[in-house]
Amino acid sequence: ERGHQGCPEPKAIRPSANRQIAEVLVREHQLSIQRACRVVRLSRTAYYQPPQPASRRDAAVIEALTDAVTRYPRWGFWKLFARLRVDGRPWNHKHVHRVSCALRLNLPRRTTRRVPRRIRQPLAAPPVLNQTWALDFMTDTLYDSRRVRLLTVMDEGNREGLEIAVGPSLPSRRVTRILDELVAVHGRPSAVRVDNGPEFTAQTFVDWCTEHGVAIHDIQPGKPDQNAYIERFNRSYRTEVLNAHLFESIAQLRALTVQWLAVYNREPPHDSLGCVPPLTFLSRPSSAEKSPIELSA
Repeated sequence: ERGHQGCPEPKAIRPSANRQIAEVLVREHQLSIQRACRVVRLSRTAYYQPPQPASRRDAAVIEALTDAVTRYPRWGFWKLFARLRVDGRPWNHKHVHRVSCALRLNLPRRTTRRVPRRIRQPLAAPPVLNQTWALDFMTDTLYDSRRVRLLTVMDEGNREGLEIAVGPSLPSRRVTRILDELVAVHGRPSAVRVDNGPEFTAQTFVDWCTEHGVAIHDIQPGKPDQNAYIERFNRSYRTEVLNAHLFESIAQLRALTVQWLAVYNREPPHDSLGCVPPLTFLSRPSSAEKSPIELSA
């Protein structure tokens, strides 16, 4: 609320501050305690009996909460409070919650990232090359705990893995450069199917798709099944490469990835393709004579 002149009203002074002011008036200005309390509008009872520190006043609550958290470290506040009530503790939830927050026992709450609403695109994959490319990100760690990011790109027309880019970081500008290299080799896709990751919602990626006339088919947040083809591709890659080996460097991971991608596109049969490999189901002119290892060299 604001006063008549449009200025905010001053905040009320806490009793602890009033007590300090009263002590100054008594000690330095030789006022009586009664008069000093009247000046700062503080009762003499509050002056003579200052409140106990929180650690002493809430000692029983602190002990009960600490014991409960020690036994149940992953329980949230309401479950801990219900446990205390079952144990016969008389405190109300406001008192217990205040002490819990002071002890920093409250677990962090997971919040959902706000993403723009988009129209769901049907998962249609006609057997046509460069009709829709699916893109997705993966994360893994090296043997020395360094984190690496992986960008997987596949053609939904024949389920061919076009690229698996590996690096410590893959921002949107790096994604567009990878797409430029793939377009130079395989041609331009009509659309790309992506999720709501920051690399795909960045203006750099959107501008690249607009400039090249590529439609963006966004999946709904939290619906990876709407990009099912590349999710299945990622599962095969993680099972056969990432989970099967320990990598000491990014170069070692990249080398084994190129070898695996060459085998994946030419040897293992796919049930959805009539039990034939991707390049046997629908051969790509640019890769008919060269393997993916030769193309990436």
